[in-house]
Amino acid sequence: MEENEQILVRKKKLATLKAQGLPVYPNNFFPTHTAADVRQRFADATEEHLQKVEERLAIAGRIMSLRYFGKAAFFHLQDRSGQIQVYVRQGESSPEAVSLLREALDIGDIVGVEGSVFRTRTGELTLKATTLRLLAKALRPLPEKWHGLQDIETRYRQRYLDLLVNPQVRETFRKRAQIIQLIRQFFVERDFLEVETPVMQSLAGGALAKPFVTHHRALDIDLYLRIAPELYLKRLVVGGIERVFELGRNFRNEGVSTKHNPEYTMLEFYQAYATYEQLMTLTEELFTCLAQAVNRGPFLVYGEHKIDLTPPWRRLDFREAVCQYAGLAADELEKEDVVRAKARELGVLSPASAPLGKILEELFAAVAEPQLIQPTFVVGYPVEVSPLARRTETDPRFVERFELYIAGRELANAFSELNDPEDQLQRFLQQLREREAGDEEAHRLDEDYVRALEYGMPPTAGEGIGIDRVVMLFTNSPSIRDVILFPHMRPERREK
Repeated sequence: MEENEQILVRKKKLATLKAQGLPVYPNNFFPTHTAADVRQRFADATEEHLQKVEERLAIAGRIMSLRYFGKAAFFHLQDRSGQIQVYVRQGESSPEAVSLLREALDIGDIVGVEGSVFRTRTGELTLKATTLRLLAKALRPLPEKWHGLQDIETRYRQRYLDLLVNPQVRETFRKRAQIIQLIRQFFVERDFLEVETPVMQSLAGGALAKPFVTHHRALDIDLYLRIAPELYLKRLVVGGIERVFELGRNFRNEGVSTKHNPEYTMLEFYQAYATYEQLMTLTEELFTCLAQAVNRGPFLVYGEHKIDLTPPWRRLDFREAVCQYAGLAADELEKEDVVRAKARELGVLSPASAPLGKILEELFAAVAEPQLIQPTFVVGYPVEVSPLARRTETDPRFVERFELYIAGRELANAFSELNDPEDQLQRFLQQLREREAGDEEAHRLDEDYVRALEYGMPPTAGEGIGIDRVVMLFTNSPSIRDVILFPHMRPERREK
């Protein structure tokens, strides 16, 4: 690990403190207040009132700036709630505090301060330090104040540093936590039960995706990190848990982009005696609730777009979307050669073994998805790409399914669940044939899931919502890496 001159100077200061027998990493300072506590409590207090406050306040945090003025010094202390100014002056603070600040402390150090509050001549509420203690020495300097931490790769790799120096990043993850808490509250209030299902599974099912694989030595079997909790959650519906949801991590061995991370957070929920149409209404209610709490209204800005989340949202038939954005006539959707030719023309390449429904889905993703800026439910997907969904009564080639698009991104996927065990078995067998033809994302045969359906699953609707993409939307974040604390990246390469 590299050591520049600043690091060596800081290490020398630390060594001097140790030589003096002073504790350099103590664990016996206990704050009584946060910076926000003090600001809020004394926000409207006059200087005359502050002079009468005898209470001594204890605050701990990191030094973020440091300025000397003769015998006095000011620094800004930052804790989890924000910042407050601290004042140290010879004759008013303890000699130990003055000496420590002058000789040993640097920007980035973590300190504990005790003292009283006053206002400076500029009116800034300030803590006058009676005592000052070093709690942890920062051996590496923080990024230079005026330029900050700008390099994107460094921000993602060293998220701890990103959080320290970029307040907007801390706000993004505060909103993320708020959104997840609101989602839990929303479903609990509607009589849904939160559960946990296996993350390591003997069969990777519930979605069309390539899984990560590992090996369990004691059982001597391969296990897969789950690509979706769907099949386990529907087993619970069979078991009588008629309203169920799970917030958890999914893992897909796929590419990395501004929209995809191999490890991501998903909400999945299932409601017995409901249809996918009812879930559209429930989804509108959920997003309206989040918008009101997070943005205080239905309007938000994402990139160059102003999004209006006011229900009801647009409903767009899948086939109509393909026709509209790919430039095909309705009758041409039935002709595989015409659809393949159009896909090639638009740069969408599919294997020769891919069924028509798969080609249509890829065509839709390429030309229609980026155009769906305002909230849009796209409904009626081909059965070939929906092996777990109920067929429509009017046309068995399509299923009762919707995907939600906002700002050109898919945020949710839902359908009326297939609860016919014989139909489900045949679809699994078709998926096996597609795997044998080279489709690594096709479903495996889950015989136990079929057995569960044979005990009877009530008519049910289910939905999955990508939490990371929801947070992207509500925080105007262009990349999924901006809303994941520690996104996956290639290991750092160091010069030998």
